[in-house]
Amino acid sequence: MNHSKFFTEGKLGPLLLRNRSIRAAAFEGMGDGHTVTEALINYHTGVAKGGVGMTTVAYASISKSGLAFPHQLWLRDEIVGDLKKLTATVHAEGAAISVQIGHCGNMANGALTGVRPIAPSTGINWYGPTFPRGMNREDIEIVKNDFKNAVRIAAESGFDAVEVHAGHGYLISQFLSPFTNKRKDNYGGSFENRKRFMVEMLSAVREVLPAHMALIVKMNCWDGFESGITKEEGIKTAQEIAQCGADAIVVSGGFVSRAPMFVMRGKMPINIMAHFIRQSWKKIFVKLVGKQLVPSVRFTEGFFMEEAEKIQQKINIPVILVGGMNSMKTIKTAMERGFEWIAIARALIENPNFVNDLQNEVIEKSGCTICNYCVAKIYSDSMTCHLHENNLPENLKQKVAALNHE
Repeated sequence: MNHSKFFTEGKLGPLLLRNRSIRAAAFEGMGDGHTVTEALINYHTGVAKGGVGMTTVAYASISKSGLAFPHQLWLRDEIVGDLKKLTATVHAEGAAISVQIGHCGNMANGALTGVRPIAPSTGINWYGPTFPRGMNREDIEIVKNDFKNAVRIAAESGFDAVEVHAGHGYLISQFLSPFTNKRKDNYGGSFENRKRFMVEMLSAVREVLPAHMALIVKMNCWDGFESGITKEEGIKTAQEIAQCGADAIVVSGGFVSRAPMFVMRGKMPINIMAHFIRQSWKKIFVKLVGKQLVPSVRFTEGFFMEEAEKIQQKINIPVILVGGMNSMKTIKTAMERGFEWIAIARALIENPNFVNDLQNEVIEKSGCTICNYCVAKIYSDSMTCHLHENNLPENLKQKVAALNHE
């Protein structure tokens, strides 16, 4: 039995968690019809059985206008009953449960939302492609109220925490980044102005969040390219988040529409991604320009540790370390360097029992091969590790077999 501090109880804001592991908010792709499905319940229940201290339901939109995918969760009153079923099953396994909330901004899909995507500034997002319009003051107030409403729904549904998504090039991140924020008013220009939207959204969330729930914020240490948020501004962002009353910060990085693999590292298997895309024009588009739009970034375990450590030294709330936490060795190193909380994504996709297996010394390292099959698949289908796919058609078997030989 492993007796590392990683497996001991800890306080995260108002929460007492059974250990220091958190299932990171990696998109499951299991919200068909923007609602709770049995697949979503079964996955998070399985992770809870597998030993995590808290599991995080990912990528839940605060409004219809914030949706990017047809299989993405949307928090609304009509699904509170199903959300309660989800939280109750996780609680029954001894784990806490958080929900990540956000708005996709220029990544939103107008075919789903029925409206033109909104963003800090009017322009084009080539990753969609989408053609968002710049937000006015009324839009900002609507989004602020949508954040507050999402928190109310999360509380009514039995969640223990909310994780506000302020990174990865979604709406809050779009305001923070000079790459997407070209505004000339007091929401654009200097960092002091670009942070304003985030501060207003977090202040609104903190205002309505019940005392028994934790507030976690995911942010970028760096956007991953020269014209985005700098590492210095990443530290300033963390300091602002702490001042807004967050209980913890998840330090991540990358920009989905400019440096997507900086978020996850490795390479995107474009052939797999194209295979699952249903629209013919988009399938062809991905095959033609996918490698240019999604360039690879070298993977190493604990790849955000250095920047997260710099941020941890500048704030007085915990940093939750995410990014390649795939082995007991890396987790031990992180905790020796002062990190109290570890967020895990791909290792739990490959093995929902990862935490228990580490504690029981069944394994020392995840079996994940970092081929990113799961990442390529979630844009059009549900999250699955290729090691556990059954009954694949022959053409897809060949593509999967080629992943680990690239």
